[in-house]
Amino acid sequence: MKNTDKKNQSLSLIKISALVMIFILTAPGLIIGQNKKKTDKSELKRPQYRNLFKEAGYSQIEIDKKLAKAYYDVFEGPDKVYFEEGDSLGYVSDVKNKDARTEGMSYGMMVAVQLNKKDVFDRIWRWSVKYMQHQEGPREGYFAWSVNPETKKQNSPGSASDGELYYITSLLFASNKWGNDTGINYYKEARRILDAMWKKDGTGNVHNIINTEHKQISFVPEGGGYNWTDPSYHVPAFYEIWALYAKDGHEKFYKECADVSRNFLHKACHPVTGLNSDYTEFNGEPHPTPWMPPGFRYDSWRVPMNIAMDYTWYGKDKEWQEDYAKRFQNFLRSKGLNTFKDQFNLDGSVPEFILQAGPVKKLRHSIGLIGTAATASLVNKDKASMDFVHAVWNAKLEPYEDGYFDPYYDGLMYLFSLMHLSGNYQIIEPKG
Repeated sequence: MKNTDKKNQSLSLIKISALVMIFILTAPGLIIGQNKKKTDKSELKRPQYRNLFKEAGYSQIEIDKKLAKAYYDVFEGPDKVYFEEGDSLGYVSDVKNKDARTEGMSYGMMVAVQLNKKDVFDRIWRWSVKYMQHQEGPREGYFAWSVNPETKKQNSPGSASDGELYYITSLLFASNKWGNDTGINYYKEARRILDAMWKKDGTGNVHNIINTEHKQISFVPEGGGYNWTDPSYHVPAFYEIWALYAKDGHEKFYKECADVSRNFLHKACHPVTGLNSDYTEFNGEPHPTPWMPPGFRYDSWRVPMNIAMDYTWYGKDKEWQEDYAKRFQNFLRSKGLNTFKDQFNLDGSVPEFILQAGPVKKLRHSIGLIGTAATASLVNKDKASMDFVHAVWNAKLEPYEDGYFDPYYDGLMYLFSLMHLSGNYQIIEPKG
């Protein structure tokens, strides 16, 4: 019995020693494997910025030329909408309406930071601060949405919430790209707007840009406009950026706003056509205004582009977004890829009310919508959706047959779309 016990003990010690030796030999491999899995996972989370033009068969040289030409047309050419003043100022003008708007100014800054045009960015920002930003009173930190660039007088002192949305995001990107010690402290300027926004408590009828109860961006942060919204102002990807880089203590709220925006778009977009109304209630139902009945019009063109951005940058709502892109593009294709108009009732029928742009009140096959509709091809898994990519490639930023020409809104939507489709509209992370 004793010999058997000793034998069993020896066998047990041999087994334990062997197991220890196996562990020593394999543990580093397991750890490396686990670390590799972690790395793979984090790499998977990084956005893949597809170049759909390349996938559609165009060469990189052609693509670079196309994007450079679009930038030249909008910012530098004979029909440009960007104008410089003196040594340090510049503004983007809605030339047909003879004003500078926070929409165009902040868009200009986003284009400039994405395409590394620091001087243009800085000039637009300085002009914005000098002539548009309120330095005191209930609106302090916010911007007058429309200014006459000739007289420098504010046409309207109130804010349009999307202007602040783009200003903040482009400033955070500029901080990440260029740092804060080259003449403008971009981070400090972004925080100034955000910190001012959080101090708005209804005094003077001025509120937070975001309706804090509904966690949705307001149409305007003043009066009744605080209680409804514009679907094209819903850019969930931007809230994710604020949560990452603003560092103002409201990270959880911004992430919640991103999720609320995604869910809101489910309700705002028609289940068959994918169309949304320019203005809506917070539940997605159309919001009629004294100046316009519900309908898919100019503001709404931005929605497919915003969804494509969120899909590419964060991909947190892929299933619905892919279905949306398919519905939206299928609807437009049913109206003729080269003929679909730019305004609709939500069910896809022709609206009785036409929102006028330019001297002639009519529906057009607008290059702005051709562009933003093409960005939905980043989301639509159907390979047939490349027809939209070819359509925007072949489109020309030039006067329509009736002489109408809008190098401002059409031009900026077209330029943004080329940036998205060529993989040149990205999250700008801090260097190092």
